[in-house]
Amino acid sequence: MVSFSKELSFRWSDLDPNFHLRHSAYYDFGAQHRIEILEQLGLTLRVMQEQRFGPVLFREECIFRKEIKLSDKIFIHTKTSKMKSDGSRWSIIHEFINEEGKLCATITVDGAWMDTKLRKLASPTPAIAIEALSIFPKSEDFVGL
Repeated sequence: MVSFSKELSFRWSDLDPNFHLRHSAYYDFGAQHRIEILEQLGLTLRVMQEQRFGPVLFREECIFRKEIKLSDKIFIHTKTSKMKSDGSRWSIIHEFINEEGKLCATITVDGAWMDTKLRKLASPTPAIAIEALSIFPKSEDFVGL
């Protein structure tokens, strides 16, 4: 598997006054896709609640290259670009690609796992998180941290 991919569906409320996808909608689509992927890998919200941990982001950045309009056919492709061997720190990239195969935007997030009871970074990384990230497709330029 090269990446997790899905076609996006846009709503009127996803647009800005210039009639293209508003900047914050990109981040919403990226966050939703990450959670959907974790769910597919068995790392459900229920599991995270029961084991008292969850993802925390340190950085989230989007580079906008081509505007996206309401009727555009866009696919989001998601993969890891960096990860520590113990799964404690990671980077995930989301690419928004149109039906012509042109890159419209790239989101990069850097994160880790948080112990939701102690409110600090989880140590050690929960085994189920390590397992899920090991299955996650890796970018062509993947870097082990």
